[in-house]
Amino acid sequence: MSATLYPLLLTPVYQSYLWGGDRIPRVFGRDLPPGVYAESWEMSTRPEGGSVVANGPLAGWTLQALIDETGSALLGTRAPAGRMPLLIKLIDARERLSVQVHPDDEAAARHGGEAKSEMWIVLAADPGATVYAGFRPGLSAAEIQAAILNHRAATVLRSIPVHPGDAIYIPGGRVHSIGEGCLLLEIQQNSNTTYRLDDGDRAGADGKPRALHIPQALSAIRWTDAGEPRLVPRPVLLPSGRLAEQLWDGPHYHVERIRLTETEALPGAGGSFQILFLESGRASLSWAGGVLRLRTGTSVLVPAVTPVQLDPEDPEVRFIRISLP
Repeated sequence: MSATLYPLLLTPVYQSYLWGGDRIPRVFGRDLPPGVYAESWEMSTRPEGGSVVANGPLAGWTLQALIDETGSALLGTRAPAGRMPLLIKLIDARERLSVQVHPDDEAAARHGGEAKSEMWIVLAADPGATVYAGFRPGLSAAEIQAAILNHRAATVLRSIPVHPGDAIYIPGGRVHSIGEGCLLLEIQQNSNTTYRLDDGDRAGADGKPRALHIPQALSAIRWTDAGEPRLVPRPVLLPSGRLAEQLWDGPHYHVERIRLTETEALPGAGGSFQILFLESGRASLSWAGGVLRLRTGTSVLVPAVTPVQLDPEDPEVRFIRISLP
């Protein structure tokens, strides 16, 4: 390959699931035809919809082909060889999603499928908007299982009112759902394995109720799950010595919120790529070979070997930075 790596804008892959709305193009000013945009896959190497580079000399390359060509120069030395370990999405829930669960690493190893933990960052929320994560306190495993088998899984979930800026963690094995009126950034393992427990008899495109996956779900659920889904930010130092907010630091991804008030340099250390999502405001991202002007809702994939500089163009600028631990 003759082209040097640089920060990559990727063409989103849109999914028109029946519960979605039109908030993604409206809120982020994306020039799209009218329609349902339930999810925007901001960075994906999934066979169901892979990202394509949209800027610079590498425009037109699929992300997976670029990974195959450049390896750790793009992904970093902490990534599995040849594989992007994450999938990044925007989610617009015009209606409530199904009650579902994903396998954790252990359940996936036992029963197949792909392990999936995920976290949500709330970008916008209607008044009274709620997500559901884990079970209500005081219920026994037998009570929960009886509710699931009687198609009442939604009645045993813990409800969590949400507001913009909130962060929620969903490990594999935690039963969950997203309520109507939520616009989220989702960070997850590179997986598309979902076991649906309850969908309120909602009809799919064929007019029939969507399939449930009760046996698989029962085998994947963490019955003793009592963790706190809502994350409490912790202070963490940026390379400049200024403070950022650590939203999550787990085995699959590290997530920070950077409140940008002045120039911030992010060196390319080589250990991990960086995904930068502009949560609020306008900013410029520069590197040795160029500059990108970014606005709210823009996602950028920064190769592991590429040092960049961020400069705010508004008084209130917030980035979400995602990397491998």
